[in-house]
Amino acid sequence: MLKPLLLLSTLILSGFGLLPKPNPTAFPQDAPPAPAATTKANPVKVTPEGMARAKKQYGYDCEMCHGATGDGKTDLAKDMKLTLVDLSDPKSLADVQDGAIFDLIKNGKDKMPGEGDRAKPDEIWNLVHYVRGLSQTK
Repeated sequence: MLKPLLLLSTLILSGFGLLPKPNPTAFPQDAPPAPAATTKANPVKVTPEGMARAKKQYGYDCEMCHGATGDGKTDLAKDMKLTLVDLSDPKSLADVQDGAIFDLIKNGKDKMPGEGDRAKPDEIWNLVHYVRGLSQTK
């Protein structure tokens, strides 16, 4: 139910030119955030509870485009003509700092909306752990 609504609203907004032109990647370093934030290490320790909350949040906010495994090969991504980084590939984020992933999740990029103030910093840091863990499940 949410996928058609998200797709419809995205198509409407992009039709009016309110969304930026898509960038073929959703993660990498072509426009890095401020250096202090980019290099910040993850201050949150991995816990089973934190990972469970992050998995749930990923399912709500990220999975529709990035997929359950993080491969980015979803119907919505195809419909929106997105080419997403394969988060299940260990090489994809090997050179990306935790702070850069945090900033991307918080602020968004291109068609990816950011969490902004909807998520507390600790929740976003747990998502960083979860996203990194997607490449370890192969």
